[in-house]
Amino acid sequence: MKTISPAIGVIIGNRDFFPGHLVAEARADIERFARQAAFDPVMLAPGDTKLGGVETFADAQKCAALFRAHRERIAGVLVVLPNFGAEKGVADTLKLAALRVPVLVQAYPDTPGRLDARHRRDAWCGKISVCNNLRQAGIPFSLTAAHVTHPGDPAFARDIARFLAVCRVAGGLRKARIGAIGARPAAFNTVRYSEKILERHGVTVITADLSEILAAAAKLDARHPRVLAKLDETAAYADTTAAPPARLLQMARLGVVLDDFTAEHQLDATALQCWNSLQQNHGCNSCTAMSMMSERLLPSACEVDVTGALTMLALQLASGAPAALADWNNNHAADPDKCVLFHCGNWPRSLAPAPRVAPAPILGSTLGLENTWGALDARAPAGPLTYARITTDDTRGTLRAYVGEAELTGDDLPTFGNRAVARVPRLQALMRHICREGFEHHVAINASRTAPILEEALARYLGWEVYHHEKATSSE
Repeated sequence: MKTISPAIGVIIGNRDFFPGHLVAEARADIERFARQAAFDPVMLAPGDTKLGGVETFADAQKCAALFRAHRERIAGVLVVLPNFGAEKGVADTLKLAALRVPVLVQAYPDTPGRLDARHRRDAWCGKISVCNNLRQAGIPFSLTAAHVTHPGDPAFARDIARFLAVCRVAGGLRKARIGAIGARPAAFNTVRYSEKILERHGVTVITADLSEILAAAAKLDARHPRVLAKLDETAAYADTTAAPPARLLQMARLGVVLDDFTAEHQLDATALQCWNSLQQNHGCNSCTAMSMMSERLLPSACEVDVTGALTMLALQLASGAPAALADWNNNHAADPDKCVLFHCGNWPRSLAPAPRVAPAPILGSTLGLENTWGALDARAPAGPLTYARITTDDTRGTLRAYVGEAELTGDDLPTFGNRAVARVPRLQALMRHICREGFEHHVAINASRTAPILEEALARYLGWEVYHHEKATSSE
């Protein structure tokens, strides 16, 4: 998958009674840092305004015009304060540009012994003024971990990496396209959602009847080059040695059609009706095809869980890694902070390595085990875990979410399907929150540490209500 460097608008704040060379140095610092951090800075040239900085309303107009010309490319805006800066110039630029993208405010530190008129910055104080003006204007913004930081400091590199991830989540969800394939299983009211609320927040849902997908799959000849290629792709992806060839063929046909549907509608994620019709009318599970899509960063959720697929996409955008959908499924022995995460078998291979194509015993108990080939059997190893869930609150007409971080452990877990043991601090309080607030039994997971990124993007820039478990009081 081709990676395109994001464009970041850069506002270099200036105040004319501070030394001009500080602005020129900041520009050089940002140009050098942008090459290292792999983003494309969009900023005024030195000849456009005084040293390319922004101070006056005329400067703000020029900078805003530049940003508007690159509106389709700019994922976020970095405000750089090499000196006190002009808070009105910064705020005016953002108001005039009206980009609706995340904003990060950075300020340079002063150097002890260099507080003379030629070298002092006062950016510590100027940052407070800039933020005050942004708050007055209703412009949301992010802050660096330290109040002042130099672009050459490794801490700033971490600030930018986090900010770019916030930009990916906020920008990606505002224009997300989710495919809903089939009706939700009749027994699962838990995955109900409001398509209208999603649309109001920029998320488009493209629907398809499952019969259309299965009919297209049935028409594919067994020797079609794409079917043969999908069989090879599946064999390279998972251990297929135990699977009946006839079932592998059905899986391949389904995979080709799902790929086509995703490409035709330019989808970012999908949610499928994965039982019962699929097994009864096509004779296999969709898990392997869905796992392969998620591994290619096209997340695919079970049981037409559209907001589950949206949450998988958010996790993927935050971390750059594939995400999975799991059930909060079982306790683990008597440990109150451990539980079992489980699903029939559609987790991406990078989360649950060395998968083996297998039948699904639970579905097989009613649908016939022979009709459920296509599930994956693999366990997620010990490591970091971020979990999250987005839901539509139909009564209040908004979106809500919870996020948190935990650990996957190596505890013994002798069972089938995709599975993991998670150690979640204050797990019982989290379960109380999930139950009381009416969240779904599905949770999106991946091997990352990205809960703060998700909270920042969803709450600050999308305006959604977010519960961050680590920040909640112990009395929850």
